[in-house]
Amino acid sequence: MREISSEQRCHRIRAENPWWADGTIRADFSELRPRAYFDRFLSLVEEPGVRRAVVLMGPRRVGKTVLLHHVIRHLLAGDEYRPDDLGYLSLDQPLYTRLSIEEAADEIRQANGNLEGLRVLFLDEIQYLADWERHLKAFVDAHPNVKCVVSGSAAAALRLKSIESGAGRFTDFLLPPLTFHEYLDLRGIRGLVEHDAATGQYSTRDIEQLNRHFVDYVNFGGYPEAVTSPAVRSDPGRYIGTDIVEKVLLRDLPSLYGIQDVQELNALFTTLAYNTAQEVSLDTLARRSGVTKPTIRRYLEYLSAAFLIKVVHRIDHNARRFKRATHFKVYVATPALRSALFGPVTDDDEEMGPLAETAVFAQWFHSNLALHYARWRNGEVDIVHLDRQQRPSWCVEVKWADHHVRSANDLKSLKAFTTWHPDVVPLVTTRTLMEGDVGWPGNARLDFAPTSLYCYIVGHRAVSDPSEGVPWVVID
Repeated sequence: MREISSEQRCHRIRAENPWWADGTIRADFSELRPRAYFDRFLSLVEEPGVRRAVVLMGPRRVGKTVLLHHVIRHLLAGDEYRPDDLGYLSLDQPLYTRLSIEEAADEIRQANGNLEGLRVLFLDEIQYLADWERHLKAFVDAHPNVKCVVSGSAAAALRLKSIESGAGRFTDFLLPPLTFHEYLDLRGIRGLVEHDAATGQYSTRDIEQLNRHFVDYVNFGGYPEAVTSPAVRSDPGRYIGTDIVEKVLLRDLPSLYGIQDVQELNALFTTLAYNTAQEVSLDTLARRSGVTKPTIRRYLEYLSAAFLIKVVHRIDHNARRFKRATHFKVYVATPALRSALFGPVTDDDEEMGPLAETAVFAQWFHSNLALHYARWRNGEVDIVHLDRQQRPSWCVEVKWADHHVRSANDLKSLKAFTTWHPDVVPLVTTRTLMEGDVGWPGNARLDFAPTSLYCYIVGHRAVSDPSEGVPWVVID
Protein backbone atom coordinates (compact mmCIF):
# COMPACT_ATOMS: atom_id res chain seq x y z
CA MET A 1 0.00 0.00 0.00
CA ARG A 2 1.36 3.41 -0.97
CA GLU A 3 2.18 5.93 1.79
CA ILE A 4 1.83 9.71 1.64
CA SER A 5 5.35 10.98 1.05
CA SER A 6 7.06 13.84 2.82
CA GLU A 7 7.56 15.52 -0.56
CA GLN A 8 3.80 15.50 -1.18
CA ARG A 9 3.24 17.16 2.17
CA CYS A 10 5.99 19.71 1.49
CA HIS A 11 4.34 20.65 -1.79
CA ARG A 12 1.03 21.22 -0.02
CA ILE A 13 2.70 23.14 2.82
CA ARG A 14 4.38 25.52 0.36
CA ALA A 15 0.99 26.18 -1.23
CA GLU A 16 -0.48 27.03 2.21
CA ASN A 17 2.40 29.42 2.96
CA PRO A 18 2.64 31.64 -0.15
CA TRP A 19 4.48 34.40 1.77
CA TRP A 20 7.62 32.25 1.66
CA ALA A 21 7.76 32.99 -2.06
CA ASP A 22 6.44 36.54 -2.40
CA GLY A 23 5.99 37.91 1.12
CA THR A 24 2.17 38.18 0.90
CA ILE A 25 -0.80 36.16 2.09
CA ARG A 26 -3.47 34.89 -0.30
CA ALA A 27 -5.41 37.64 -2.06
CA ASP A 28 -8.80 36.30 -0.98
CA PHE A 29 -7.74 36.79 2.65
CA SER A 30 -6.01 40.15 2.22
CA GLU A 31 -9.06 41.68 0.51
CA LEU A 32 -11.30 41.02 3.52
CA ARG A 33 -11.75 43.54 6.32
CA PRO A 34 -10.31 42.45 9.68
CA ARG A 35 -12.84 41.64 12.36
CA ALA A 36 -13.15 44.05 15.26
CA TYR A 37 -11.47 41.51 17.53
CA PHE A 38 -8.23 41.65 15.51
CA ASP A 39 -6.29 44.01 17.81
CA ARG A 40 -7.19 42.08 20.96
CA PHE A 41 -6.17 38.78 19.40
CA LEU A 42 -2.96 40.24 17.93
CA SER A 43 -1.90 41.49 21.36
CA LEU A 44 -1.95 37.89 22.64
CA VAL A 45 0.12 36.66 19.70
CA GLU A 46 2.68 39.42 20.14
CA GLU A 47 2.77 39.23 23.93
CA PRO A 48 6.48 39.15 24.77
CA GLY A 49 8.21 36.88 27.24
CA VAL A 50 5.21 34.59 27.92
CA ARG A 51 5.55 30.90 27.14
CA ARG A 52 1.93 30.27 26.26
CA ALA A 53 0.15 28.91 23.23
CA VAL A 54 -2.81 30.95 22.02
CA VAL A 55 -5.93 28.85 21.39
CA LEU A 56 -8.41 30.57 19.05
CA MET A 57 -11.88 29.07 19.45
CA GLY A 58 -15.15 29.64 17.68
CA PRO A 59 -17.83 28.12 15.44
CA ARG A 60 -17.44 27.37 11.77
CA ARG A 61 -17.34 30.25 9.27
CA VAL A 62 -16.90 33.12 11.73
CA GLY A 63 -13.49 34.04 10.29
CA LYS A 64 -10.90 32.18 12.39
CA THR A 65 -8.75 31.23 9.40
CA VAL A 66 -9.01 34.75 8.00
CA LEU A 67 -8.04 36.17 11.39
CA LEU A 68 -4.94 33.97 11.50
CA HIS A 69 -3.90 35.18 8.05
CA HIS A 70 -4.50 38.81 8.97
CA VAL A 71 -2.15 38.28 11.93
CA ILE A 72 0.42 36.75 9.56
CA ARG A 73 0.08 39.76 7.25
CA HIS A 74 0.66 42.12 10.17
CA LEU A 75 3.74 40.22 11.32
CA LEU A 76 5.15 40.22 7.80
CA ALA A 77 4.69 43.99 7.54
CA GLY A 78 7.06 44.62 10.45
CA ASP A 79 10.80 44.21 10.74
CA GLU A 80 10.88 41.49 13.40
CA TYR A 81 10.00 38.45 11.29
CA ARG A 82 11.21 37.02 8.02
CA PRO A 83 8.64 35.20 5.84
CA ASP A 84 10.10 31.78 6.62
CA ASP A 85 9.87 32.48 10.37
CA LEU A 86 6.10 31.97 10.06
CA GLY A 87 4.57 28.56 9.32
CA TYR A 88 0.90 27.62 8.81
CA LEU A 89 -0.94 24.28 8.48
CA SER A 90 -4.64 23.44 8.33
CA LEU A 91 -4.86 20.09 10.07
CA ASP A 92 -8.19 19.09 8.55
CA GLN A 93 -6.29 18.26 5.35
CA PRO A 94 -5.99 14.47 4.82
CA LEU A 95 -2.28 14.86 3.99
CA TYR A 96 -1.58 15.77 7.61
CA THR A 97 -3.47 12.88 9.20
CA ARG A 98 -1.62 11.42 12.19
CA LEU A 99 1.03 14.15 12.23
CA SER A 100 2.00 15.30 15.71
CA ILE A 101 2.72 18.98 16.34
CA GLU A 102 6.43 18.21 16.53
CA GLU A 103 6.25 16.42 13.18
CA ALA A 104 4.19 19.24 11.66
CA ALA A 105 6.83 21.78 12.70
CA ASP A 106 9.57 19.56 11.20
CA GLU A 107 7.63 19.27 7.93
CA ILE A 108 7.34 23.08 7.78
CA ARG A 109 11.09 23.46 8.36
CA GLN A 110 11.81 20.96 5.60
CA ALA A 111 9.38 22.71 3.23
CA ASN A 112 10.87 26.21 3.63
CA GLY A 113 14.48 25.19 4.22
CA ASN A 114 14.69 27.19 7.45
CA LEU A 115 15.71 24.31 9.70
CA GLU A 116 16.35 26.44 12.78
CA GLY A 117 14.37 29.62 12.39
CA LEU A 118 10.66 28.76 12.78
CA ARG A 119 9.39 31.33 15.30
CA VAL A 120 5.59 31.36 15.00
CA LEU A 121 3.62 28.18 14.28
CA PHE A 122 -0.03 28.52 13.18
CA LEU A 123 -2.11 25.32 13.31
CA ASP A 124 -5.69 25.60 12.05
CA GLU A 125 -8.46 23.13 12.99
CA ILE A 126 -6.39 21.66 15.83
CA GLN A 127 -9.26 19.43 16.99
CA TYR A 128 -8.44 17.00 14.17
CA LEU A 129 -5.20 16.11 15.92
CA ALA A 130 -5.78 13.36 18.46
CA ASP A 131 -4.72 14.34 21.98
CA TRP A 132 -3.89 17.80 20.67
CA GLU A 133 -3.75 19.34 24.13
CA ARG A 134 -1.05 16.91 25.30
CA HIS A 135 1.00 17.45 22.12
CA LEU A 136 0.65 21.22 22.35
CA LYS A 137 1.67 21.41 25.99
CA ALA A 138 4.74 19.25 25.29
CA PHE A 139 5.68 21.39 22.28
CA VAL A 140 5.36 24.64 24.25
CA ASP A 141 7.60 23.24 26.97
CA ALA A 142 10.18 21.90 24.50
CA HIS A 143 10.32 24.96 22.22
CA PRO A 144 10.18 28.14 24.32
CA ASN A 145 11.30 30.26 21.34
CA VAL A 146 8.42 29.18 19.10
CA LYS A 147 5.05 30.91 19.56
CA CYS A 148 2.18 28.49 18.93
CA VAL A 149 -1.15 29.82 17.69
CA VAL A 150 -3.85 27.19 17.14
CA SER A 151 -7.51 27.36 16.21
CA GLY A 152 -10.49 25.05 16.29
CA SER A 153 -14.23 24.96 15.69
CA ALA A 154 -15.33 22.79 18.61
CA ALA A 155 -15.17 25.67 21.04
CA ALA A 156 -16.54 24.14 24.23
CA ALA A 157 -14.57 20.92 23.84
CA LEU A 158 -11.40 22.88 23.13
CA ARG A 159 -11.93 25.08 26.14
CA LEU A 160 -12.56 22.11 28.42
CA LYS A 161 -9.37 20.37 27.29
CA SER A 162 -7.45 23.63 27.43
CA ILE A 163 -8.46 24.19 31.06
CA GLU A 164 -7.78 20.58 32.04
CA SER A 165 -4.46 20.07 30.26
CA GLY A 166 -3.08 23.49 29.46
CA ALA A 167 -3.06 25.24 32.80
CA GLY A 168 -0.33 27.84 32.65
CA ARG A 169 0.48 26.97 29.03
CA PHE A 170 -2.60 28.01 27.00
CA THR A 171 -4.41 31.33 26.57
CA ASP A 172 -7.94 30.95 25.20
CA PHE A 173 -9.55 33.46 22.84
CA LEU A 174 -13.16 33.02 21.74
CA LEU A 175 -14.19 34.50 18.38
CA PRO A 176 -18.01 34.64 18.37
CA PRO A 177 -20.39 35.07 15.46
CA LEU A 178 -20.68 38.66 14.29
CA THR A 179 -22.15 41.08 16.79
CA PHE A 180 -24.58 43.67 15.49
CA HIS A 181 -21.88 46.33 15.83
CA GLU A 182 -19.50 44.27 13.67
CA TYR A 183 -22.24 43.57 11.14
CA LEU A 184 -22.78 47.28 10.55
CA ASP A 185 -19.04 47.91 10.44
CA LEU A 186 -18.38 45.18 7.84
CA ARG A 187 -21.16 46.60 5.67
CA GLY A 188 -19.66 50.07 5.94
CA ILE A 189 -22.76 51.46 7.69
CA ARG A 190 -21.61 54.22 10.02
CA GLY A 191 -23.16 57.20 11.72
CA LEU A 192 -26.43 55.54 12.74
CA VAL A 193 -25.27 55.24 16.33
CA GLU A 194 -23.29 57.95 18.07
CA HIS A 195 -21.17 57.36 21.14
CA ASP A 196 -19.97 60.17 23.33
CA ALA A 197 -16.86 58.76 25.01
CA ALA A 198 -16.80 61.59 27.56
CA THR A 199 -20.30 60.93 28.90
CA GLY A 200 -20.68 57.29 27.87
CA GLN A 201 -23.92 58.13 26.05
CA TYR A 202 -25.18 56.20 23.03
CA SER A 203 -27.87 57.58 20.77
CA THR A 204 -29.37 57.11 17.32
CA ARG A 205 -30.99 59.70 15.11
CA ASP A 206 -32.85 57.16 12.97
CA ILE A 207 -34.20 54.20 14.93
CA GLU A 208 -36.31 53.03 11.98
CA GLN A 209 -33.27 52.65 9.75
CA LEU A 210 -31.28 51.03 12.57
CA ASN A 211 -34.13 48.53 13.01
CA ARG A 212 -34.16 47.71 9.29
CA HIS A 213 -30.49 46.80 9.52
CA PHE A 214 -31.18 44.87 12.70
CA VAL A 215 -33.78 42.71 10.96
CA ASP A 216 -31.21 42.05 8.21
CA TYR A 217 -28.73 41.09 10.92
CA VAL A 218 -31.25 38.67 12.41
CA ASN A 219 -31.71 37.05 9.00
CA PHE A 220 -28.16 37.08 7.60
CA GLY A 221 -25.77 38.70 10.02
CA GLY A 222 -23.96 36.06 12.05
CA TYR A 223 -21.29 35.16 9.52
CA PRO A 224 -18.89 37.42 7.60
CA GLU A 225 -19.57 35.65 4.29
CA ALA A 226 -23.28 36.32 4.59
CA VAL A 227 -22.49 40.02 5.01
CA THR A 228 -20.02 40.40 2.16
CA SER A 229 -21.32 37.90 -0.42
CA PRO A 230 -24.53 38.61 -2.37
CA ALA A 231 -24.67 34.90 -3.30
CA VAL A 232 -24.82 33.84 0.34
CA ARG A 233 -27.44 36.47 1.18
CA SER A 234 -29.57 35.34 -1.75
CA ASP A 235 -29.63 31.72 -0.54
CA PRO A 236 -28.74 31.51 3.17
CA GLY A 237 -30.38 28.12 3.52
CA ARG A 238 -27.90 26.62 1.08
CA TYR A 239 -24.74 28.34 2.28
CA ILE A 240 -25.39 28.60 6.02
CA GLY A 241 -27.65 25.60 6.48
CA THR A 242 -25.52 23.30 4.36
CA ASP A 243 -21.99 24.57 4.82
CA ILE A 244 -22.23 25.22 8.55
CA VAL A 245 -24.95 23.08 10.07
CA GLU A 246 -24.61 19.96 7.93
CA LYS A 247 -20.82 19.90 8.05
CA VAL A 248 -20.89 20.18 11.82
CA LEU A 249 -23.60 17.56 12.26
CA LEU A 250 -22.42 15.15 9.57
CA ARG A 251 -18.64 15.50 9.78
CA ASP A 252 -17.30 17.34 12.82
CA LEU A 253 -19.37 15.82 15.61
CA PRO A 254 -19.31 12.21 14.36
CA SER A 255 -15.54 12.33 13.86
CA LEU A 256 -14.82 14.02 17.20
CA TYR A 257 -17.31 12.19 19.41
CA GLY A 258 -18.10 8.97 17.57
CA ILE A 259 -21.80 9.79 17.20
CA GLN A 260 -23.64 6.98 15.43
CA ASP A 261 -27.17 8.27 14.85
CA VAL A 262 -26.62 11.55 13.02
CA GLN A 263 -30.27 11.79 11.93
CA GLU A 264 -31.36 11.69 15.56
CA LEU A 265 -28.95 14.50 16.43
CA ASN A 266 -30.05 16.53 13.41
CA ALA A 267 -33.71 16.18 14.38
CA LEU A 268 -32.96 17.42 17.89
CA PHE A 269 -31.03 20.43 16.61
CA THR A 270 -33.82 21.33 14.18
CA THR A 271 -36.35 21.22 17.04
CA LEU A 272 -34.18 23.38 19.27
CA ALA A 273 -33.46 25.90 16.50
CA TYR A 274 -37.16 26.27 15.71
CA ASN A 275 -37.86 26.89 19.40
CA THR A 276 -34.94 29.22 20.07
CA ALA A 277 -35.40 31.35 23.21
CA GLN A 278 -38.12 29.02 24.51
CA GLU A 279 -37.89 27.00 27.70
CA VAL A 280 -37.61 23.26 27.09
CA SER A 281 -37.33 20.26 29.41
CA LEU A 282 -35.49 16.97 29.22
CA ASP A 283 -38.76 15.10 29.77
CA THR A 284 -40.49 16.83 26.84
CA LEU A 285 -37.53 16.42 24.49
CA ALA A 286 -37.15 12.75 25.39
CA ARG A 287 -40.89 12.04 25.05
CA ARG A 288 -41.23 13.73 21.66
CA SER A 289 -38.04 12.33 20.18
CA GLY A 290 -38.09 8.85 21.66
CA VAL A 291 -34.48 9.38 22.80
CA THR A 292 -33.38 8.69 26.37
CA LYS A 293 -32.64 11.63 28.66
CA PRO A 294 -28.94 10.72 29.10
CA THR A 295 -28.57 10.71 25.32
CA ILE A 296 -30.36 14.06 25.08
CA ARG A 297 -27.89 15.47 27.62
CA ARG A 298 -24.94 14.22 25.57
CA TYR A 299 -26.41 15.67 22.38
CA LEU A 300 -26.86 19.04 24.06
CA GLU A 301 -23.22 18.91 25.13
CA TYR A 302 -22.14 18.07 21.56
CA LEU A 303 -24.19 20.86 19.99
CA SER A 304 -22.82 23.33 22.53
CA ALA A 305 -19.28 22.11 21.83
CA ALA A 306 -19.82 22.79 18.13
CA PHE A 307 -21.14 26.26 18.99
CA LEU A 308 -24.50 25.67 17.34
CA ILE A 309 -26.48 26.30 20.52
CA LYS A 310 -26.18 27.97 23.90
CA VAL A 311 -27.91 26.40 26.90
CA VAL A 312 -28.99 28.95 29.54
CA HIS A 313 -29.92 27.66 32.98
CA ARG A 314 -32.84 28.66 35.11
CA ILE A 315 -32.91 30.29 38.54
CA ASP A 316 -35.89 30.82 40.81
CA HIS A 317 -37.28 34.05 42.25
CA ASN A 318 -34.59 33.88 44.96
CA ALA A 319 -31.90 33.76 42.25
CA ARG A 320 -30.95 30.19 43.16
CA ARG A 321 -30.13 27.40 40.73
CA PHE A 322 -32.34 24.33 40.81
CA LYS A 323 -30.69 21.19 42.17
CA ARG A 324 -32.05 19.19 39.23
CA ALA A 325 -31.71 21.28 36.08
CA THR A 326 -34.49 19.64 34.07
CA HIS A 327 -35.75 22.90 32.52
CA PHE A 328 -33.61 25.35 30.57
CA LYS A 329 -33.62 27.65 27.59
CA VAL A 330 -31.76 26.93 24.38
CA TYR A 331 -30.65 29.62 21.94
CA VAL A 332 -29.06 29.13 18.55
CA ALA A 333 -25.62 30.74 18.53
CA THR A 334 -26.81 33.43 16.15
CA PRO A 335 -30.37 34.15 14.92
CA ALA A 336 -29.15 33.81 11.33
CA LEU A 337 -28.93 30.05 11.89
CA ARG A 338 -32.64 29.86 12.62
CA SER A 339 -33.50 32.08 9.66
CA ALA A 340 -31.34 29.98 7.34
CA LEU A 341 -33.18 26.82 8.35
CA PHE A 342 -36.74 28.14 8.38
CA GLY A 343 -36.67 31.24 6.20
CA PRO A 344 -36.11 34.97 6.83
CA VAL A 345 -38.50 37.05 8.89
CA THR A 346 -39.83 40.57 8.69
CA ASP A 347 -40.04 43.08 11.52
CA ASP A 348 -43.74 42.36 12.12
CA ASP A 349 -43.51 38.56 12.13
CA GLU A 350 -44.42 36.76 15.33
CA GLU A 351 -41.00 35.06 15.24
CA MET A 352 -39.23 38.40 15.69
CA GLY A 353 -39.87 38.25 19.44
CA PRO A 354 -37.81 35.12 20.16
CA LEU A 355 -35.30 36.02 17.45
CA ALA A 356 -34.75 39.46 19.01
CA GLU A 357 -34.15 37.74 22.35
CA THR A 358 -31.75 35.32 20.62
CA ALA A 359 -29.91 38.27 19.09
CA VAL A 360 -29.53 39.93 22.50
CA PHE A 361 -28.07 36.75 23.98
CA ALA A 362 -25.81 36.37 20.94
CA GLN A 363 -24.11 39.67 21.81
CA TRP A 364 -23.07 38.13 25.15
CA PHE A 365 -21.92 34.72 23.93
CA HIS A 366 -18.28 35.83 23.77
CA SER A 367 -18.21 36.60 27.48
CA ASN A 368 -17.78 34.49 30.60
CA LEU A 369 -20.58 36.26 32.44
CA ALA A 370 -22.91 34.09 34.50
CA LEU A 371 -26.16 34.75 32.61
CA HIS A 372 -29.37 32.96 33.53
CA TYR A 373 -33.09 33.45 33.18
CA ALA A 374 -35.40 33.62 36.18
CA ARG A 375 -38.65 31.70 36.24
CA TRP A 376 -41.15 31.00 38.96
CA ARG A 377 -44.79 30.00 39.08
CA ASN A 378 -46.25 33.31 37.90
CA GLY A 379 -43.38 35.09 36.20
CA GLU A 380 -40.18 35.16 34.19
CA VAL A 381 -37.27 37.56 33.54
CA ASP A 382 -35.32 36.94 30.35
CA ILE A 383 -31.74 37.67 31.45
CA VAL A 384 -30.32 37.82 34.97
CA HIS A 385 -26.64 38.31 35.70
CA LEU A 386 -25.20 36.75 38.85
CA ASP A 387 -22.04 38.26 40.30
CA ARG A 388 -19.15 36.32 41.82
CA GLN A 389 -21.10 35.92 45.05
CA GLN A 390 -23.99 34.45 43.04
CA ARG A 391 -26.17 37.47 43.70
CA PRO A 392 -28.22 39.11 40.94
CA SER A 393 -26.71 42.43 39.89
CA TRP A 394 -28.61 43.37 36.72
CA CYS A 395 -31.41 42.00 34.60
CA VAL A 396 -32.89 42.57 31.16
CA GLU A 397 -36.39 41.99 29.88
CA VAL A 398 -36.32 41.71 26.07
CA LYS A 399 -39.30 43.07 24.18
CA TRP A 400 -39.83 43.72 20.47
CA ALA A 401 -42.71 46.13 21.15
CA ASP A 402 -43.34 49.58 22.61
CA HIS A 403 -46.69 49.34 24.37
CA HIS A 404 -45.22 48.16 27.68
CA VAL A 405 -43.26 51.42 27.98
CA ARG A 406 -46.42 53.14 29.20
CA SER A 407 -47.91 50.20 31.05
CA ALA A 408 -46.59 48.77 34.30
CA ASN A 409 -49.07 45.89 34.03
CA ASP A 410 -46.98 44.33 31.28
CA LEU A 411 -43.89 44.34 33.50
CA LYS A 412 -45.27 42.54 36.56
CA SER A 413 -42.58 39.83 36.54
CA LEU A 414 -39.75 42.33 36.28
CA LYS A 415 -41.27 44.50 39.01
CA ALA A 416 -41.67 41.50 41.30
CA PHE A 417 -38.08 40.38 40.75
CA THR A 418 -36.64 43.82 41.44
CA THR A 419 -38.82 44.12 44.53
CA TRP A 420 -37.34 40.88 45.86
CA HIS A 421 -33.87 42.05 44.86
CA PRO A 422 -33.81 45.85 45.33
CA ASP A 423 -30.11 46.18 44.37
CA VAL A 424 -30.70 44.74 40.90
CA VAL A 425 -30.44 47.26 38.05
CA PRO A 426 -33.23 46.58 35.50
CA LEU A 427 -33.41 47.32 31.79
CA VAL A 428 -36.25 46.75 29.31
CA THR A 429 -35.65 46.66 25.58
CA THR A 430 -38.25 48.04 23.19
CA ARG A 431 -38.82 48.31 19.47
CA THR A 432 -38.27 52.05 19.06
CA LEU A 433 -38.70 53.95 22.35
CA MET A 434 -36.00 55.02 24.80
CA GLU A 435 -38.06 56.53 27.59
CA GLY A 436 -41.06 55.51 29.68
CA ASP A 437 -43.07 56.66 32.68
CA VAL A 438 -43.61 53.33 34.42
CA GLY A 439 -43.65 53.66 38.19
CA TRP A 440 -40.98 51.53 39.81
CA PRO A 441 -40.46 50.40 43.40
CA GLY A 442 -37.58 51.52 45.57
CA ASN A 443 -34.68 53.57 44.32
CA ALA A 444 -34.05 51.58 41.17
CA ARG A 445 -34.16 53.40 37.88
CA LEU A 446 -35.87 51.54 35.06
CA ASP A 447 -34.11 52.15 31.76
CA PHE A 448 -35.52 51.52 28.30
CA ALA A 449 -33.55 50.99 25.10
CA PRO A 450 -34.50 49.84 21.61
CA THR A 451 -33.41 46.23 21.14
CA SER A 452 -31.29 47.12 18.12
CA LEU A 453 -29.48 49.91 19.98
CA TYR A 454 -28.92 47.70 23.00
CA CYS A 455 -27.40 44.97 20.80
CA TYR A 456 -25.13 47.56 19.20
CA ILE A 457 -23.98 48.81 22.60
CA VAL A 458 -23.16 45.34 23.95
CA GLY A 459 -21.32 44.41 20.76
CA HIS A 460 -19.39 47.67 20.73
CA ARG A 461 -18.35 47.28 24.35
CA ALA A 462 -17.31 43.68 23.74
CA VAL A 463 -14.39 45.05 21.74
CA SER A 464 -13.81 48.56 23.10
CA ASP A 465 -14.40 47.83 26.80
CA PRO A 466 -14.47 44.07 27.43
CA SER A 467 -14.39 44.39 31.23
CA GLU A 468 -17.34 42.89 33.03
CA GLY A 469 -19.99 45.28 34.24
CA VAL A 470 -23.56 46.46 33.86
CA PRO A 471 -25.15 45.63 30.50
CA TRP A 472 -25.35 49.15 29.17
CA VAL A 473 -24.00 52.64 29.42
CA VAL A 474 -26.06 55.80 29.47
CA ILE A 475 -28.51 55.97 26.59
CA ASP A 476 -29.44 59.43 25.46
